[in-house]
Amino acid sequence: MKALLIILILLPVPPAFSESIKESPHQVWKVEERRWTAEEESNFARWVEENIAEDFFIRHKIPADCADVSYAIRWIYARIAGLPAGATTKNDKFIGHWSTDWEHLPTHPDWHKDLRFRKALLHMLSETTTRTLPLDTYPIRIAPDSVAPGTPFFVTESHSGVIGRVISDGSSGHPLQTWEATSPAKVQKLSGRDFLTPRPESTVYSGLVKFRWPIFRNGRWEYLPAAEHPFYSLEQYSSDFYEGYADFVEAVARRIDPTDYDPWEKMEKVLNTTTRYLMDRVPVVQTGYQRCHRGGCREGSALWEVHSTPGRDGRIVLLMDHLRHIIESNHLDRERVTERMEAIEIPIQKEKTVTFLHVFQNHLWLSPHPGDSIEARWGLRKCEMIRSQVRTTQNAISFIERTYRKRDPKYADFATSQQQEILRRLDEEWVRSECTEPKPPIPKGKMGR
Repeated sequence: MKALLIILILLPVPPAFSESIKESPHQVWKVEERRWTAEEESNFARWVEENIAEDFFIRHKIPADCADVSYAIRWIYARIAGLPAGATTKNDKFIGHWSTDWEHLPTHPDWHKDLRFRKALLHMLSETTTRTLPLDTYPIRIAPDSVAPGTPFFVTESHSGVIGRVISDGSSGHPLQTWEATSPAKVQKLSGRDFLTPRPESTVYSGLVKFRWPIFRNGRWEYLPAAEHPFYSLEQYSSDFYEGYADFVEAVARRIDPTDYDPWEKMEKVLNTTTRYLMDRVPVVQTGYQRCHRGGCREGSALWEVHSTPGRDGRIVLLMDHLRHIIESNHLDRERVTERMEAIEIPIQKEKTVTFLHVFQNHLWLSPHPGDSIEARWGLRKCEMIRSQVRTTQNAISFIERTYRKRDPKYADFATSQQQEILRRLDEEWVRSECTEPKPPIPKGKMGR
């Protein structure tokens, strides 16, 4: 009996939640006695991994920008599972499933057909930003049990995203794979990429976070205090967290997957993952060409969003770069690697294939534009694509400077430096490829003006 008592004392005790409530028939959705727990967080993570894909917001016609992704996913799951959900608006108003502002609209068992919920969701997304995220989230410990699909991350007040998958078998560039969107808010594809963010700041508790749990207390809905959540931790803000690592991104990777893989085994894993992405890209490119090669898919239009591949291609570029790093840093046998890559054929159209080696050598020249020829989509028109990518990268730098330079210069420096590195590599490839057209202008000068 004494031993049993000790065990019971040592077991984690769930937070003491709220009193019973009488719900209104006019609120957005009912939760009855259901509340968030560590187990419900696991269910949420599983749902995100199984249901969120790059076309999720297009299929459900939900306009979103970067901050909207994590908020929308959380609210949609909470609506499906009958769990509480709240959000702090730009005007410091606390809204949630209990709100009755949309009582005049009908409901429906399916969330995507529920007009009351959809109206509330769109209102919430219009009233929340990366500036409100710190009010609705709490920082977490960096460990496999706490960093899961559905976990938001944000960079000060400039950008945010959500963890889409956690891959702990060495087959990706980083164990954390993210879903992100761009500004302004629109119906758009999500971009998948490796986790990449500068060091988080403790002043705003940026970095990897989780949503706080709404509880009913003293006759109203409020958040459980941040420190009372089961995954709460400030460890990611400590200098000890980065000791021995190149940066925050590497420190996070090693916390999630500390395994030291055999270099050839690691190369094979990443190569197989990349091959799968390339094979998945084949029907997407073919469908896009059939629909758009005669025009009608103007960049930025709804059809362009459906049939273009910038996010998919960006992930392929990251995987190829990671593959190159593994080969070079471990001095793998180049001849053996080349033979392995040449043996993999990608059927880009009827009776025409390219090898994995071709894509590996030309991955920067994959065109994301659905109206381009199949050859251009697969990097067979390199000089043409270098010019196009220079323009795209210059436009990205202009957007970053225009949008973030004044309000968040640190993030502007971080994002611009990535684009400047792309321009540098484009310049080198233009010379290496002996392109005969007029050389595209590559802007030079100090970043962060």
